[in-house]
Amino acid sequence: MRPPIRDIAVVAFGQTDHRRTTDEESEVEMLMPVLHQVLDATGLRTGDIGFTCSGSSDYLAGRAFSFTMALDGVGAWPPISESHVEMDGAWALYEAWTKLLTGEADTALVYAYGKSSPGSVRDVLTRQLDPYYVAPLWPDAVALAALQAQALIDAGATDEPALAKVAARSRLAAADNPHAQLRGADIPHGAYLVHPLRTGDCPPIGDGAAAVILAAGDRARDLCERPAWIRGIDHRIEAHGLGVRDLTDSPSTRLAAENAGAFERPVDTAELHAPFTAQEVVLRKALRLGDDVIVNPSGGALAANPVMAAGLIRIGEAAARVHRGDSHRALAHATSGPCLQQNLVAVLEGEQGGEQR
Repeated sequence: MRPPIRDIAVVAFGQTDHRRTTDEESEVEMLMPVLHQVLDATGLRTGDIGFTCSGSSDYLAGRAFSFTMALDGVGAWPPISESHVEMDGAWALYEAWTKLLTGEADTALVYAYGKSSPGSVRDVLTRQLDPYYVAPLWPDAVALAALQAQALIDAGATDEPALAKVAARSRLAAADNPHAQLRGADIPHGAYLVHPLRTGDCPPIGDGAAAVILAAGDRARDLCERPAWIRGIDHRIEAHGLGVRDLTDSPSTRLAAENAGAFERPVDTAELHAPFTAQEVVLRKALRLGDDVIVNPSGGALAANPVMAAGLIRIGEAAARVHRGDSHRALAHATSGPCLQQNLVAVLEGEQGGEQR
């Protein structure tokens, strides 16, 4: 991957407390405190932001162009430079990163939100499937994840006790995360939801939002004491047809990681967007993560999975560890679609003493 012409960093990250329901709040009311949080952290005002990009899904909201309402929380007057992706906010961050590379802006606000509580998210996500051959059968996201888990078990790559350990470790790690929806060691693994996946192997359904601010070069150093520099970022996609894919592997994740430079030097932390326990098994293999790498210290998507924001949160959590000095080189991963269909990988690093790039 050709080195970017500008150094770009995550300089601020904020997220909501993720909850099962937020009936008393609109998307705008849920989003506004997070936007204020990242702006206050940098001392910026809305008018100081050069580019704004958001990620959300009209299918969750149940109405077309729902993202335009969220702009009320940003403040779109006077007119701003703004864009939107019908994807997880991690892909909105990728667009903002690209915008800053062009030199047309020095700062960018990226946000994402999702309210899964009003309807059946399992039914909503079937709209991602092939509309002619697969979607009419109504296989939901949990059923498809169960197929993936069973394929891994049949291949000898994991077993049910190992998956239970993934769930327990993730939610125990989330005990220190005040924003997580499920946290602590006393969460039962539960009964089978779709064999071989139990309730504990699946993500909680909930509502939430997140935001980050990107800045380029010396502007980043002005806004943040220890910026999380994006040393590489790339995203790839698998074939749409599930029948032509090997569900026990993720070539798109591996290719995105290679193009992002993840294999050039070891990482110490990995925030993986693995909503189901079996998907962590696939991602660890694709990303060549050893036991020395701290995986999902935030608890990951098994602790909180606001649809359309969970991938951006993985980048934000990795960046926050760099900001605090808990990580020097972190990997963040985001996914979208059934069975890890689309995957994005970013590598973030802290600045070494006296480094000037």
